[in-house]
Amino acid sequence: MRNSHLLSSLSLLECFVTLLPFVSCSSHEDVKGHKSTKAENTHKLSPTMKSDVAFHGVLLWVSMGFLAPLGLLIIRMSHREESGSRKKVLFYLHVILQVLSVLLVTSGAIMSIKSFENSFDNNHQRIGLALYVVVWVQAVIGFLRPLRGSKRRSIWYFVHWILGTVITLVGIINIYTGLEAYHKKMSADTRIWTILFTAQVSVMAFFYLFQDKWDYMQKQGVILGNIQPITSTNIITAQSDDTQKVLVPEPCAKNNALRNLFD
Repeated sequence: MRNSHLLSSLSLLECFVTLLPFVSCSSHEDVKGHKSTKAENTHKLSPTMKSDVAFHGVLLWVSMGFLAPLGLLIIRMSHREESGSRKKVLFYLHVILQVLSVLLVTSGAIMSIKSFENSFDNNHQRIGLALYVVVWVQAVIGFLRPLRGSKRRSIWYFVHWILGTVITLVGIINIYTGLEAYHKKMSADTRIWTILFTAQVSVMAFFYLFQDKWDYMQKQGVILGNIQPITSTNIITAQSDDTQKVLVPEPCAKNNALRNLFD
């Protein structure tokens, strides 16, 4: 009986010794995993990471949210100029702004590839990657501009214009997705930045739409102020050196005629 108790105790002791390394190893792995997760979260929320993400956002804001739309505005303004030094200044200013935009976008791309974890599992990263490629395609197309009068000039202009417009619009959209991603990743309030960016885009969009209407509005004022309405009793005479011409107005159509609605 005594021997059986002794054997039982020895068996329990042997099992304990056998299982002890596995328990220790499992506890060590849990602690290690906990420390790794904690370190990863600390890395994500570290001041260095926050400053890098913020600087990346500023670069893309200045390039895609300001310089690219401003360059689009300036080249549209140049279309109102017939020729001369003003048209050339606006054109070269457009080129300078777009080159700066491309350089800043490239800097932001290098920073994101070097410093961030790019799993491309969200819309901001996917749109950003597409923009990095298309921006450089647009830059190459811009420098390969055919001479005016060439048969390829119309096709080049259409491609360059449509790409520039799409890049500007998608770039603005991606800034909004970037602000949302920053809010989720850093748990930071981005409402003030969203409001400021929306105000800036609204002002630029208003100016973009308004500049083509300014000349038209001025011409409307001239037409309404200088031309008198013609009635059936008015006779317009034009005298030359030797002859005098009398212009008799055409008979007036009915008041409810469709033609009068468009006159």
